[in-house]
Amino acid sequence: MATVGIAILCFVGYIIAYNTYGRWLARKIFALNPEAPTPAHTCQDGKDYVPTNSMVLFGHHFTSIAGTGPIVGPAIAVFWGWLPALLWVVIGSVFVGAVHDFGALVVSMRHGGQTLGDISGQLISKRTRLLFLTILFLTLTVVIAIFGLVIATIFSLYPESVLSVWTAMPLAIFVGFILYKRGGNLLVMSIIALVILYVTVFLGVRYFPFEIGTSLFPGAEAGYMDSLRSPVVVWTLILLAYCFIASILPVWMLLQPRDYINSLQLYVALFVLILGLFVAAPPIVAPAFGTGLTGAPPIMPFLFITIACGAISGFHALVSSGTTSKQINRETDALYIGYGSMLMESVLALIVILCCCAGIGILVVADGQNLTGTEAFMHYYGHGWKSMRLAHTVGVFIEGGGNLIASLGIPRDLSIGIIAVMVACFAATTIDTSTRLQRYVIQEIGGAIKVRVLCNKFVATGVAVFCAGLLALMRGPAGPGSGGLILWPLFGSTNQLLAGLALLVILFYLRSIKKPIFFIAIPLVMMIIIPSWALIHQLLSFYKDENYLLVGFGSFIMVLQVWMLIEALIAWKNPPAATDGSPDVAVSS
Repeated sequence: MATVGIAILCFVGYIIAYNTYGRWLARKIFALNPEAPTPAHTCQDGKDYVPTNSMVLFGHHFTSIAGTGPIVGPAIAVFWGWLPALLWVVIGSVFVGAVHDFGALVVSMRHGGQTLGDISGQLISKRTRLLFLTILFLTLTVVIAIFGLVIATIFSLYPESVLSVWTAMPLAIFVGFILYKRGGNLLVMSIIALVILYVTVFLGVRYFPFEIGTSLFPGAEAGYMDSLRSPVVVWTLILLAYCFIASILPVWMLLQPRDYINSLQLYVALFVLILGLFVAAPPIVAPAFGTGLTGAPPIMPFLFITIACGAISGFHALVSSGTTSKQINRETDALYIGYGSMLMESVLALIVILCCCAGIGILVVADGQNLTGTEAFMHYYGHGWKSMRLAHTVGVFIEGGGNLIASLGIPRDLSIGIIAVMVACFAATTIDTSTRLQRYVIQEIGGAIKVRVLCNKFVATGVAVFCAGLLALMRGPAGPGSGGLILWPLFGSTNQLLAGLALLVILFYLRSIKKPIFFIAIPLVMMIIIPSWALIHQLLSFYKDENYLLVGFGSFIMVLQVWMLIEALIAWKNPPAATDGSPDVAVSS
């Protein structure tokens, strides 16, 4: 019953936090005004700037920020023990992550929907703008490449998820057309879309698992062209082509309704997971502190960069200030969407921890043997830190979550299929949103350096997809298509440093409007010091291993971060002149 008690205690805590701390931020700090015009109205263009129903936008925002981050991170962090992971997820999300996401959304909303990178040039210095945008470009390139690999890997491991994920694309276009062009009823369309989606889940599991063979280029000789036969490579190329199309289409046509439809499916999956947790009430089979195995980096500072999306993630600021701020209908919706969606993501991370530490103990089928309890847990976590790879960490959640759903009487293969589709849909919503965000960043870089061709959305999207594809298709440590893994070891610390820089911009904004800053100062210092500590630790390790590529790339990121902090210290003493918030060069929509 310990798992049920933990879940109830945390859920009550989230509700209290939203209705006390969240509402205090909304009323006293950001002073949200339901009558104030938002960029969705003042800049409305029917493409990127579209006033959106708060429920639909919540679905888009939640699925975009979630991805597989709150799944993979907590699943790995359990290696240090379930209690430290759970405490960081709950406390971090309430006092750090939700404040970060909410603040980024409000600041962008009040600066015409610009990204925090662009806004930093107005609040801190023009040099800071280009520094921040450069960090965003590098981060998003790695994100797109990695999430292409994640989805491709899930499709390869769980072919039953393919049909449902790809059905969501044309279904989203249909729903968007009915809602925006025919004035359709949101509730009716939601029910229809959800039914169709779960019918495809059943069909994919039982009748139409879709696998890509390895004979795409049958005449190719051994070498690089031969590696293109890999299903992972083929799926990655298909996904990048899809991302290009999704990034240039009007947001209401594909991205927004697709994310909303996926969010409905995700809510159902979360609900049945929680229900299964209460019905099965499995005991915790993992140790509270550590697994007793060696090989893991020290819990301080690495716990705080391993669990990112479930507590705080710099990527969230990109979504808040990239796509969401351009669609928010009223200022008061920002509390529900910005603060509320971070708490919802923390709920997901909490459920992941309980699946990996309790649900997995119900049953694991390995080599024809049925493993239960601690033996089942150690099947996944008993092989050392180096075994905690993508397929491993995703697999433990899918197996553990499938066990919980199966406790409701649903066949285990269908239960596992539901969780596999959930994970794939999360990843799919992140990769196309990331491509759109990268398009905005490249357009803003074009404005900053006065290269107008980069302000064209077709050119900017092409550059985004090309750079991510180039990285993805490099030979990586996991074979063809895993090039993103070359730089992935640096992503955790870089992403959390990005969160610190986002908090820095929010701090300067609060100072400019003469609001208290004490509540954000502690998270800011924390998210500058801890990721820097982790990055320095990694650089020393890379240098010892003679991995000079990562040493060089990590050092470059560190220099950009330090430079931006120096610019901030200078600007704190000598604030820049106020601007109207308009970009230097207009982007092409």
